[in-house]
Amino acid sequence: MRRLGIALALVAASTAAQEARKSGAEFMSESTRAMQRDDTQNPAMLWVANGAALWETKAGKADRSCAACHGDAAGMRGVAARYPAFDRGAGRVITLGERINLCRTGKQQAPAFTPESAALLGLEAHVALQSRGLPLAPPGDAATRAAAARGKELYGQRIGQLNLSCAQCHDDNWGRKLAGATIPQAHANAYPIYRLEWQGMGSLQRRLRNCMSGVRAQVPPLAAQELVDLEAWLALRARGMPLETPGVRP
Repeated sequence: MRRLGIALALVAASTAAQEARKSGAEFMSESTRAMQRDDTQNPAMLWVANGAALWETKAGKADRSCAACHGDAAGMRGVAARYPAFDRGAGRVITLGERINLCRTGKQQAPAFTPESAALLGLEAHVALQSRGLPLAPPGDAATRAAAARGKELYGQRIGQLNLSCAQCHDDNWGRKLAGATIPQAHANAYPIYRLEWQGMGSLQRRLRNCMSGVRAQVPPLAAQELVDLEAWLALRARGMPLETPGVRP
């Protein structure tokens, strides 16, 4: 009976934690939420349109398009909800953007897109849009879970001259104000996003690097292992939450 009681308590605690989770959209003004909801107002859809065109465009020495291998982009439904994920060819856990570039260099025999370029963000947003509304479902393989475990450790680690961790802001103080802005829970369920402050699209890694810079920490380069690990943890942390890509944020 005691074991049953403990098990029920753990289930209850887990359920409560799930119910307490809030998308970043819930911390935005109604006008910004409306901008995200309405595809005719959402500025990120300009990048999505560019990505849709690139999906059909032949490229590289192979003279092949994404559609030549994958068909209609609608067939990508569910893919974005599973990244980051372990890739056998790469031998490591990679992001969706990295997977796109691996296809580009390997299958199309074309130069990789520059990280944070409009082309890469557009293709990533176009692919992710196909999974909008689906729950995040990070893989449960050992490599991806190991990356998430490393990311969780980084998430709780104090860094920078301000000696702050991700958890101190987004777990302990969400809902409070920082420099006039409401601190969200930092659930990564809408990337890539159009951020009003940037007046453009950006990846989750760009946002992570912004936060690191904000606490005056050493900022790793894009695609660094620690950033991929943090992405893996944030995906696991937001497991089950609906994908909102392309999101809009303040």
